[in-house]
Amino acid sequence: MEILRFHFGESVFAAPSVPIEKGRLADVGSGAGFPGLALGIVLPGLSITLIESSSKKAAFLSEVARQLDLRHVDVVRHRFEEVPVSQGKFDYVTARALGNYDDLLGWAHERLVNAGKMVLWLGEDEWRSISFDPSFAWPAPLHIPGTKRRFVLVGHPASGSV
Repeated sequence: MEILRFHFGESVFAAPSVPIEKGRLADVGSGAGFPGLALGIVLPGLSITLIESSSKKAAFLSEVARQLDLRHVDVVRHRFEEVPVSQGKFDYVTARALGNYDDLLGWAHERLVNAGKMVLWLGEDEWRSISFDPSFAWPAPLHIPGTKRRFVLVGHPASGSV
């Protein structure tokens, strides 16, 4: 039950709250598939790219997507910094418990469409630190129900930032 609440619950919480709707989503450091694979299950109209550098994890993600017939989910086995520009731009970039946020935010800033959103699942200390990044506009974080110190932080590229 804890897996369902913690992993799936936190992942899908953002869908109506952000809101995450149609378009293209890149989930960076997908790991076991959270939040990207979980969002792929509940949002079949969203085109999702799971970015995972570990061969074993990428193979797992590919097999789950195949078994669940999630044709709108692709797996890219690369570090996010190495994802080819040919992958295009995204409406959403997501990450959960990834770390290396300075590099991630720089990459996302370049890969998001003009009205795109960066969506991060974070602890309180992390969101407080990240919210000072001037390259994104960060409204107040969304508290994840049933948690004490877990939040979803949603930002968009700040105008005039590089």
